Amino acid sequence: MKKFSRRDFVASLPPLALMSCYLEKADLILYNADILTVNPNQPSAEAIAISGDKIIGVGSNDDIMNLSSTYTKKINVGGKIITPGFIDAHSHPAGAGRSHLRNVDCDLRSIEEIKNAIFERSKKTPKGEWISGFKYDDTKTKEKRYINNIDLDEVSPDHPVIITHRGGHTAYVNSLALKIAGIDEKTPDPKGGNIERDSETGNLNGRLLETATYLVEKFIPNKFTRADYQAGVKLISNMLSRSGITSVTDAGTSVKSLQSFEDSYNSGELKTRVYCMIRDYAFNEVNDSGKKTGYGDEWVKIGALKLVCDGSISERTARLSEPYIGRPDYYGIIINNEDEIFEQAIKAHLNDWQIAVHANGDVGIDITLKVFERLQKEKKRIDPRFRIEHCTIINKSLVQRIKELEVIPNPFSTYVYFHGEKMKEYGKERLENMFAVKSFLDAGVPVTQTSDYPPGPFEPMMAIQSSVTRTDYTGEVWGPSQKISVEEALKVATINGAYASYEENIKGSLEIGKLADLVILGQDPRKIDPMKIIDIPIERTMVGGKWSYES
Repeated sequence: MKKFSRRDFVASLPPLALMSCYLEKADLILYNADILTVNPNQPSAEAIAISGDKIIGVGSNDDIMNLSSTYTKKINVGGKIITPGFIDAHSHPAGAGRSHLRNVDCDLRSIEEIKNAIFERSKKTPKGEWISGFKYDDTKTKEKRYINNIDLDEVSPDHPVIITHRGGHTAYVNSLALKIAGIDEKTPDPKGGNIERDSETGNLNGRLLETATYLVEKFIPNKFTRADYQAGVKLISNMLSRSGITSVTDAGTSVKSLQSFEDSYNSGELKTRVYCMIRDYAFNEVNDSGKKTGYGDEWVKIGALKLVCDGSISERTARLSEPYIGRPDYYGIIINNEDEIFEQAIKAHLNDWQIAVHANGDVGIDITLKVFERLQKEKKRIDPRFRIEHCTIINKSLVQRIKELEVIPNPFSTYVYFHGEKMKEYGKERLENMFAVKSFLDAGVPVTQTSDYPPGPFEPMMAIQSSVTRTDYTGEVWGPSQKISVEEALKVATINGAYASYEENIKGSLEIGKLADLVILGQDPRKIDPMKIIDIPIERTMVGGKWSYES
């Protein structure tokens, strides 16, 4: 006979009976609220009771007040919306935090502004030392062209300079950086990458795509100390908390980054729970130490092995089955083919790791699904929860295969709003099958909300508006057939993200026994103009029963 746990017993009782089951009283009660629980058995409530880091009651004001004592703090929420804490199922918080600490922020609107920022940094940097920039976006600058080595040589001839595109798959370097890396006009393209030349002269222009960026990056010394790594985590977790994010997946964790999350938690600075996807180059060290998917606690946990198939959507290197608009001979880039990904994944699969593969284009997604099918033939696992990171351009056949394999797709959630202008090279028809949240939901596939920050902004309100309206910041609509409701978007942003990390039983909805991770919103996203959802203020964020952010 199956053992009937206390949690099972409690969960089987009606709400009014629950109160007598708990001897403990609440430390905190939030009442007079409009609570969107994301629990299908109890979708709404007026009040919530919290003891320690867990929820002990969800229901009416009167019922929940029965859990109070003379020591209970009570907060009248005044009719405001409470939702589960938002889960960003694919981001890069560790690296982004360090970039914010030290690199030049190139999220500027002209090449001249970027050049000025690099020049100002060069005045403070000893000659010969590297200058790094991040969050550059060619489509956001008024010149509407790529920054090049001539631009960078003009302002920093005595420092090697590298600027990373916001998408993370392209770098722009000056002539000194090329010289240090030994790259000249005769240097061949590396596998899975491209050293770009001027189309007229054949000269190097400083633009490096995909694996070609490694040719330069390997010469940049890592001067970040362990304290710097921790400081970066503190900085970024504060930023995420202010936006209502209570859990985040770091989609490419190194051993040092893993340590930085643990250091930040141990010092009381971590304000977001972290699910750490381990990159291929760190896998053996982590796996050989006895750690694998699920190792850790509710704050810092080992997640999937992260692998890469094709290129980037925002930088137009994703591998497509049909050419890019206006570029009849260009289909994108495959970084690792089917056999290569399989060889990278098989050891992890046999050791019961979750496997996640970056695949944007329909060709990349097809390759990735073939790998998952091969892995299951080698060892049939009951609940592997394979993930496709980004999973951007799909079709009906791919959706059906994703459903059959029970794969979790993790598409960009803020891209339609923030990066709409980049989609012109994909065409309106293809946009109906990009960031295809509705197609996945209609098929019963647990799609998640992700930012991929820095490539996309991480604000959940922007993501929800983007999914609900499919409209960019200029007012242009992209792929309207993929619009979803606010309620659906909220599910995608919470419980589905928890499912992607095997944590749907402890977070992602507001239910008795789950972690007290929640957000108080300044307005109801269901009742305002959908084009103003992005402006809804985050009034408070709670992680584990403690306020991590208060406006």
